Amino acid sequence: MRLAFMGSPQFAVPALRALHAAGHVIEAVYCQPPRPAGRGQAVRRCAVHEAALALGLEVRTPAGLRRDAAAQAAFAALGLEAAVVAAYGLILPPAMLAAPRRGCLNIHASLLPRWRGAAPIQAAILAGDSASGITIMQMEAGLDTGPMLLSAALPITPQTTAATLHDALSELGADLVLRVLAEWPQAVAQPQQGVCYAPKLARGDGRLDWHDAAAALDRRVRALNPWPGTFATLDGTLLKVLAARPEPGQGAPGTVLDDALLIATGAGALRLLRVQAPGRAALAADAFLRGHPLPIGSILT
Repeated sequence: MRLAFMGSPQFAVPALRALHAAGHVIEAVYCQPPRPAGRGQAVRRCAVHEAALALGLEVRTPAGLRRDAAAQAAFAALGLEAAVVAAYGLILPPAMLAAPRRGCLNIHASLLPRWRGAAPIQAAILAGDSASGITIMQMEAGLDTGPMLLSAALPITPQTTAATLHDALSELGADLVLRVLAEWPQAVAQPQQGVCYAPKLARGDGRLDWHDAAAALDRRVRALNPWPGTFATLDGTLLKVLAARPEPGQGAPGTVLDDALLIATGAGALRLLRVQAPGRAALAADAFLRGHPLPIGSILT
């Protein structure tokens, strides 16, 4: 089948590779332009760009689409059967949505209509959902509102992090989009009930509020791993919290309750298992405490 693939981050790479391996003709790969990244701000290609080049595919990196008539015409000229979109990062204008004969398919990382928007993986963990999943939907002008073609669920356990769920959903999305292209199941309109929106995350979302319950803080640590990460303030210095678990305990929120980083919260306590000080390596709690002893009664904010 003649396709275009549109995606940018690592989440989209398994789908691109699966489509190529299955023998689909990928006429062009669209992704975000190379941008400065990292401490040195060297210009880097996104993950999909690198994967497409390795497969010998044509890569297009328009900075925008809605006002670029030439880019829209070039897309239409590909004569596509369908386009597959996975975390591309640009809004497709109506002319591009309508250009492929069978339209544009989106690999969305939630069980729609639950968690439309930019951060569905993190939102599902933050909310305490028992499952997440992939929905393959037919794209339309609305944000993640299109009819659904196929979906499958994955459980969210007390050990699930955004990183582990991301990787599992990425592979599941690759499998499901191959099935859709092979079977073309009947599209079903999304229910109007149960719609939630998952907004884009910011670094400030990672601050831990010790007045929250330990269970909610544990979900935040797992949901925001690896980005933007979670943190607290100790004696005016940020301390990254990389892993934790809720345990029994009580005290004024933010108070160190024992000699192994058990911190009081608004309900219960949170055991910090892995932390990182500024400019230092990530350490297990016991290793961290050997170099940074925290007396019982110390306060994290």
